[in-house]
Amino acid sequence: METINLVWGNALLLLCVIIEILIIKFILKEKLPWKEIILNFNSGHILLWVFRGMEVAAYFYTVKFLSLGIVDGIPIWSQWVIAFVLWDFCFYWLHRTHHYFSVLWGVHVVHHEGEHFSLSLGIRNSWYSSLTSYPFFIIMAVIGIPVEMFILVSSTHYFIQFYNHNHLVKKSGWLEYIMVTPSHHRVHHGSNDPYIDKNFGGTFVFWDKFFGTFQREIADNPVEFGVHEPIHSNNPILINNIPILELIGFENLKKKMNKVSFSLPNLLLVSGALLLFVLLLFYIYYENSLAFEPKIVLFALVFLGTIGNGILSDGKWIGAFLWGGATIGLSFIMLINYPELLVGFKLCLLLAMIHGIATLFWLTKDKVLTESAQVKNI
Repeated sequence: METINLVWGNALLLLCVIIEILIIKFILKEKLPWKEIILNFNSGHILLWVFRGMEVAAYFYTVKFLSLGIVDGIPIWSQWVIAFVLWDFCFYWLHRTHHYFSVLWGVHVVHHEGEHFSLSLGIRNSWYSSLTSYPFFIIMAVIGIPVEMFILVSSTHYFIQFYNHNHLVKKSGWLEYIMVTPSHHRVHHGSNDPYIDKNFGGTFVFWDKFFGTFQREIADNPVEFGVHEPIHSNNPILINNIPILELIGFENLKKKMNKVSFSLPNLLLVSGALLLFVLLLFYIYYENSLAFEPKIVLFALVFLGTIGNGILSDGKWIGAFLWGGATIGLSFIMLINYPELLVGFKLCLLLAMIHGIATLFWLTKDKVLTESAQVKNI
C-alpha cells in the first residue's frame, strides 16, 4: 500500500507539472525554456530515488539501534504534530547549511541553476541530495519518531515545497504570514540583492523570521533567477558532478562544453523526458516485488535514458547511442523476458521503443546530418 501511495503521489506531481506547462503555454502564452524543463525532469530521477531509499534505510536503523524512545509514551496525535514541526525545523537548518558550506552547495546548486520558476523546477534536484540530507534528521530518529511517520511527514513537506515553485500564484493572502508561499520562495531563488541567501524555510515561514533570514518580495525589484556561473549543459552527469569536481581541484570544467552538433525538435525531447518519468513510476511500483535481474534492467533503462535524453538536448551524438540503446534495446529485453509485467507497463515500454526509433530516424535525416557537418565546419 505504501508503494502504491508513493506511485500515485509522484504521478500527481507529474500531472501538476503538465497542467502548469499547458497553462503557461496556451493560456498565458509565455515562452517556455523547453530544454531547461527537460533537464528539470532528468536532473535527479532514478538515482535520486535510490539514494532516497538509502536515506530511509539509514533512518530505520537509527531508530532501531539508537532511539531513546522519548516520544513513545505520548499520544499518537502528539507524535504526528512533533514530527511535522520538527521535520520542518530540521529542514530549515539543512537548507541554510547547504547554502553556507561549499561542499553542500556543490550538491544543492543543481536546484538553483534553473532560471525559470515553475513546478518543473520543484523536481529538479541533485543525485546526492538525500545523501546530504540524512544527518540533519537524525534527531527525529533518536527521539523515536517511527520510520513510517518520518516518510509520510517528509513526503507531505516535499509536496508543499513542490507547490511553492509554481509559476501561477503571485500572492497567497493570509498564508503569507504563516507558510512559505511561492512569493517567499521566489525570493529564495533570487541571485540579486537583497534576495541572496534568504527564506530557507520549507513549509513554515516562522523559522526565517525568528532566525533573521526572512526577506519579502519587493514589487519594484524583480527577482533574478539562476546562479552567476551556470553550467551550460543539459547532461545530468555534468550538472550533478561538475560543481563537486571543481571543489576538489578540477578547474574551468564549466567552460569546456563542446559545440552543439544538431538540434532535435522540442516535442521529441520533452515527450522522451515525460516517458522516462512514467517509467520511473513503474520502477517505484515494482521496487519491492520485482526480481533482481529485471529490476537492474529497468534501472539501467531509466538511468541511461535520462542521461541520453539530456545529452540529446545538448545536441551530442553520444546521446543518440544511449537513448537508442536504452529505449529500444533495454525495453525489448524487458518485453521479451518478463511477460508477467503489467499491461500498462508493457505499453509504456513499447512506446519507449517507438520513441527511440523515431528519434534515431529523425537523426538520420539528411537535414540533420547536413546541419551537423555545417556546425563542425564553423
